[in-house]
Amino acid sequence: MNWIERDKQSIWHPFTPLLGVDDPLYIKSAEGVYLITEDGRKILDAVSSWWVNLHGHAHPAIAKAVAEQAASLEHVIFAGFTHKPAITLAENLLSILPDNQDKIFYSDNGSTAVEVALKMAFQYWFNKGDVRKKVIAIDGAYHGDTFGAMSVGERGDFTKPFNEHLFEVEFIDFPTPENESKVFEHFKNIIETEEVASFIFEPIVQGASGMRMYNEQFLDKLISYAQDHNILCIADEVMTGFGRIGKLFACDYISSNPDIFCLSKGLTGGAMALGVTSCTKEVIEAFTSQDLHKTFLHGHSFTANPIACAAAVASFELLTSPTCRVNLSRIEQKHKVFHAKIKGHPRIKDIRYKGTILALEFFTDKDSSYFSEMRNQLYPFFLKKNILLRPLGNLIYLIPPYIITDKELDKIYDAIEEFLAL
Repeated sequence: MNWIERDKQSIWHPFTPLLGVDDPLYIKSAEGVYLITEDGRKILDAVSSWWVNLHGHAHPAIAKAVAEQAASLEHVIFAGFTHKPAITLAENLLSILPDNQDKIFYSDNGSTAVEVALKMAFQYWFNKGDVRKKVIAIDGAYHGDTFGAMSVGERGDFTKPFNEHLFEVEFIDFPTPENESKVFEHFKNIIETEEVASFIFEPIVQGASGMRMYNEQFLDKLISYAQDHNILCIADEVMTGFGRIGKLFACDYISSNPDIFCLSKGLTGGAMALGVTSCTKEVIEAFTSQDLHKTFLHGHSFTANPIACAAAVASFELLTSPTCRVNLSRIEQKHKVFHAKIKGHPRIKDIRYKGTILALEFFTDKDSSYFSEMRNQLYPFFLKKNILLRPLGNLIYLIPPYIITDKELDKIYDAIEEFLAL
């Protein structure tokens, strides 16, 4: 029995029907921007393996850090103990996050980073003796697949089986140039009539909803108004963090500093699972007590895993290097040129870019949601050309590792143009 047959007997894959789909591809190894199959086929990972890989697969600096850490301390309970990788990483993150961020709380993925943020915000008000139970979120949001994260995300086919179990959230419409005034009035009305605990958002770019992009000045206006009314603002930078849209964090494009940040995905350069939630000194003060009832009673078995933290420390060094800054600018410039070249093509409904992200939405006569049948044309077309582009319905996007070359980007652009010519 080969590996694929063994996989099919024992594994349930995410976001994948159990019938009617092709067998998964068996990846034996990876290097740089390429995934390598058992028969030597090299597939260009244009989506950074679900947006996590920053510096290329099997990066020697990260691999070395992981190996060295595994040989000295693989894990230790993080309640009552600490270690160098966790301390170093926390210091590193606080050095690049907005200066209002005061402490780092570790978890193990993006959903849990969001869960921590929501619980932190709710308990902040509980500890202060203030009843605030309402959360404001933006329509179309995706914050993860755990119950709290689903609650603040878009209610639709993904959440339908669980909707009755999700807590109530006030959603404002996704902001566009045409509706900003109406959205802001709705936002103000919620704040003035409800007891709001927090406002959570994906800053500037909504990832899973189709790489939808909105105006950073308008986001700044929302955060400023919320904070003027003493509402905690939560930035979900799980996808946008660590340079994905040009600057290190999406919130670097705005002047208002959120109170809480959620980070994961690129945190370890794609090598290990790790999540982070940071917060301000003001948030911390609500928990600063000897009273155990005011303690933040949340944790994970693998909180601040030393190997994952070591990988993140190595990734941080690569991320903050001059070479990485040059690559971020280079990729955005390449996207800009390609955007100008094909914008207005009769098959393209919209094309947009920000930093290293390029999204291209096709016209379709049928459903244009995540469940669009156009995915069944797009995914195999590019995979046959050894390019991994995982469509969101009738939309494809590039979010490549930062080491991708101009020649490799051109290969992807050329394949897109070839599809458009069909």
